Amino acid sequence: MHDFIYDKEGRLCCADVELEKVAAEVGTPFYCYSLGTLKRHIQAFEEPLEGIEHQTCFAMKANSNLAILAFMAKKGLGADVVSGGELYRALKAGIPASKIVYSGVGKTTAEIDMAIGEGIMMFNIESEQELEVIDERAGALGKKAPISIRVNPDVDPQTHPYISTGMKDNKFGIDIEASTRQYLRARQMKNIEIVGIDCHIGSQLTDISPFIDAVDRLRALISTLRAAGMNFRYLDLGGGLGITYSTEHPPHPREYGAAIIEAVKGLDLKLIFEPGRVIVGNAGILVTRVLYRKETPNKTFIIVDAGMSELIRPALYHAFHDIKPLSLKHGPTEKADVVGPICESSDFLAKDRDLPVLSRGDLIAVMSAGAYGFTMASNYNSRPKPPEVLVDGSRYSVVIRRQSYEDLVSGESIPEARG
Repeated sequence: MHDFIYDKEGRLCCADVELEKVAAEVGTPFYCYSLGTLKRHIQAFEEPLEGIEHQTCFAMKANSNLAILAFMAKKGLGADVVSGGELYRALKAGIPASKIVYSGVGKTTAEIDMAIGEGIMMFNIESEQELEVIDERAGALGKKAPISIRVNPDVDPQTHPYISTGMKDNKFGIDIEASTRQYLRARQMKNIEIVGIDCHIGSQLTDISPFIDAVDRLRALISTLRAAGMNFRYLDLGGGLGITYSTEHPPHPREYGAAIIEAVKGLDLKLIFEPGRVIVGNAGILVTRVLYRKETPNKTFIIVDAGMSELIRPALYHAFHDIKPLSLKHGPTEKADVVGPICESSDFLAKDRDLPVLSRGDLIAVMSAGAYGFTMASNYNSRPKPPEVLVDGSRYSVVIRRQSYEDLVSGESIPEARG
């Protein structure tokens, strides 16, 4: 459930804020998030887990806005980070280092040093060499680095191949057969503290069974490692629970929670969860304005002022996002492509979509854009990034301002010519 609904006059609102008024004041395109929806989604995820020891660490790759992160910190959430920049943002937003897990296959030495120095909960180790480097850096800093190994269980998550992460051909994690050896190796390292075991199989999962399959495979590994004398505090089950974009029917968090609680019975480990999309995906939209209609013998194009530089998911994954006019239209519809201003044929937000007849100046909302929207935005074609707006009841705040042209060239310089 979200707060983006039409009022009795047929105007799309976010909670009690009319979005056409926001567009008039901040310009287009812009991202808009609902604080009320975020609160409900956090509550829906947390309530089924109240009976077990756990820590929810929001996957910042989905949305790293400081205002949103600060709200999550107040709700007791930690963070799953994959870069030094995300770690910096998490700390800046008030998330304690003790609630931060650091994932990702390409941690640099500087990022490792930063995370060790801050005292994070644990590193999720992705490769043998990474383990060696973290051991070396912890020794140089006179610290012990807490680690879990990200185990690749070879489970098919039944999702888009680009967001599948738990199969043998993926770059993530360590093969389940090899992980026992790596754990035994880690136990011999002077500057490593083994605290957990980690698994993340993919994103936008709409079935519970892959999660349960992964837990079953981890259970066998945990049993083997315990028999070898190893103890753990944490079992990190990652994230990946999907949302409804179109016709998907993902499980409700209460179904997911009940199934996980049953699957982990007897393991006696604190569970770490890394939800992202399921918290923020349907809490945000992208608002854009129609620039032109373009009709050809084969197609009708609705050209808008947002494109793949603002929301790349349709271009990257052929992802579906519902399109709604900000002013409810009755009458005829047409089949059209909604495309952006970027000089790429892949620059589209919707293809062959049945839409109300749209005219120059009309405003539309691209729905379910709260996850992997702004975080994947770019300055391609030297386009300034859009603002982000956060709505709380009848008020809204601009939590990231629109970039200026000056921002685009900030930090650049032209060397003096010689001769």
